[in-house]
Parts: sequence; C-alpha cells; structure tokens
Amino acid sequence: MADGEPTDLFIGTREGVSGLIQAGTISAGSDATLASSGMGIAVRAGTPKPDISTPDALKRTLLATRAIGYGNPAAGGASGVHFAKVIERLGIVEQMKEKTKYPSPGTFVGSMLVSGEVDLAAQQIPELFFVKGVELAGPLPGDLQATTVFAAGIPVRAKDANAARALITFLQSPEAVAVYKAKGFDPK
Repeated sequence: MADGEPTDLFIGTREGVSGLIQAGTISAGSDATLASSGMGIAVRAGTPKPDISTPDALKRTLLATRAIGYGNPAAGGASGVHFAKVIERLGIVEQMKEKTKYPSPGTFVGSMLVSGEVDLAAQQIPELFFVKGVELAGPLPGDLQATTVFAAGIPVRAKDANAARALITFLQSPEAVAVYKAKGFDPK
C-alpha cells in the first residue's frame, strides 16, 4: 500500500488505520474497529495458575518463578518491549535477568512453556492461545496492561470497495465474534 499497490482492504492496528486515513490512503468513514488484544501470563496446561491479579501479586509471582519467557525487547516486538517495561516498573530488573529466556525469532513464547524451558510466558493473549498445551493464567493487571486495538479500512484506490465493505460486515458478525473470543481477542 505504501508503494501505491492497489488493495481492497487493510487490517491493522487502530493507530495504523487512523494514520492511513489522515494520510489519505484509506477512505474516511470506511473504517471499523474489530477487536482488541491484551497481554497475559500463561502456564503449561495442567499446572497451577499463579496469582497475578495485582501488580504486587505479579511481582511476587515473577520473583518466585524459576524461569519466564517473553519476546526479546532488542528484537523490537511490542510484547517483549512492553513486558521489559513492566519488569522495570515493578523494580525487579536485576532479579529477573537470570530467570528470563527469549524464544527463537519467529517462534511463540508458549512453545517454551510446553518444552519445560520456562514456567511462565508473557505475550499477547491470542499468541499464547495459539500454542497447544498452554493455559492463560490471566491478563496483566491494572495499568500494567497494554492493549492493541485492531481495525479495518478500505483504501481509496480499492478495486472492489463493495466486497471490502461486505467483508468488514462479516468481520463484525456474531460468527466472527465467536472466533475472536475463542482465539483470545476481545471483540468490539
């Protein structure tokens, strides 16, 4: 799209869609918010779920864990960058250094839970749901949470704007909402 390639529908973050509307790339008024995704902590399926209900409880849980996995913040992924900031806000950066493990590029941190390499994993909730053998302990508590909102919009150069509108309508249907929920998203 940035190079002028015609596209019938764009789905991305709300910020991305709004920016493209301001730039004149997506038609104003064609956009729709679809769902959002927060960050969570997961455990290996069948293991006890730790208390992460408050920032203090999360801090105690992190300090007590043998190992935690999350995206390498140096790689620039939003989840890893945010979770590194959470650890910083909790004041436990030094204590977590030896306990922190990062997944290989292009892999989900949940796979580290399944293999036993870590006991906790932090990532966007839908990405945690993607890995079989992983259970959500819960979302990050309170103001430690980071939510990503996803939206769709129709580019001004769309070849078939009517088909794009029909797809947006479907993406807001009860059938689509059921899939969002099953995959860990919060439908809008």
